[in-house]
Amino acid sequence: MHILLVYCTVKPDQIDAFIAATIENASNSRKEPAVVRFDLIQEKDNPAKITLVEIYRDPAGHAAHRESAHYLAWADKTADLFAEPRSRTIYRNIDPPDQGW
Repeated sequence: MHILLVYCTVKPDQIDAFIAATIENASNSRKEPAVVRFDLIQEKDNPAKITLVEIYRDPAGHAAHRESAHYLAWADKTADLFAEPRSRTIYRNIDPPDQGW
């Protein structure tokens, strides 16, 4: 599995717009054959901190996602909504084994 956590800090007055655009992207992303999970989570104590949990079957699936129409539309819609540049961390799966997905 190819696992990413994408950390986003959104402008406080743009949280609702960011969430709406990201839900649209996430729901379309879940239809991609290489996507295992695509979750949107928000910090309770700081609602401007939003994390995307993205799990792909392999790095090629992630690369294909980044070329999809819905990802490109999301990137365009959200470009000016960030309070700071987003960052990400890539993980590898340990348990359950990949076959458990």
